[in-house]
Amino acid sequence: MLNHSPIIAVMHKAARKASRGLLRDFGELEHLQISRKGPADFVSKADKQAETVIHEILSEARPGYGFLMEESGVVEGSDKTHRFIIDPLDGTTNFLHGIPHFAVSIALERNLEGTPELVAGIIYNPVTDELFFAEKGKGAFLNDGRLGGADRRLRPGKRDIFSNCIFSTGIPFLGKPGHARLLKELHQVMGASSGVRRFGAASLDLAWTAAGRYDGFWERGLAVWDIAAGVLICEEAGLRVESLTAGSVLDTGDIIITNDALWDELQKRVNFD
Repeated sequence: MLNHSPIIAVMHKAARKASRGLLRDFGELEHLQISRKGPADFVSKADKQAETVIHEILSEARPGYGFLMEESGVVEGSDKTHRFIIDPLDGTTNFLHGIPHFAVSIALERNLEGTPELVAGIIYNPVTDELFFAEKGKGAFLNDGRLGGADRRLRPGKRDIFSNCIFSTGIPFLGKPGHARLLKELHQVMGASSGVRRFGAASLDLAWTAAGRYDGFWERGLAVWDIAAGVLICEEAGLRVESLTAGSVLDTGDIIITNDALWDELQKRVNFD
């Protein structure tokens, strides 16, 4: 185990153990048992097994903590001040189509005085063995297992000319609202920038923005487990993170992220109401 804080270490342990099953099933896609959860929104046996593994490890390490999980929903704990927010497989559609771009996302939320705050978060990509992580007030980091496992502080992009920038977003699929609006947003951003990417895993979009691979990100209608860990990682990397609509970004799921230099321009182009 890497020399990380106890909470990051146990979250990393849970993500890595769950990822062993994900990688095994990813290599044997034809054997997956797949069920429908909604239009074009699939849940695999691997997804559910990964969540069970994560829940078991974190429950043993932090007894009493509550959970909010994509598949199992809310699990109340005796400790009402802490809960883990878990997406065991972000990028499920990529996974089921054999696209090697998916992640495990785990965040820890603390609520001491009626105001919840994110205090720790990890996003782990099993395919690349990249661990993005942050703790409140301690900065954001990347540990790349392929490069010897050394931690590197995340430095977001410093570009300040919009036309030189690459942005990321999500595209609503069958059964999701907002198709027409997104087409307008894409028109506003694509015509003035170096491009827009859509890779299909919001947690990694946020992590890659924190790492400077993207210069900004926006999307609407995301679930809290999609973005909780990534929000903290981006904030700790020094990026500006806000909701596109009134309310907390974790409540609305309507998120925009970029550096201060690009903020006004990106906001204007995707929030034109």
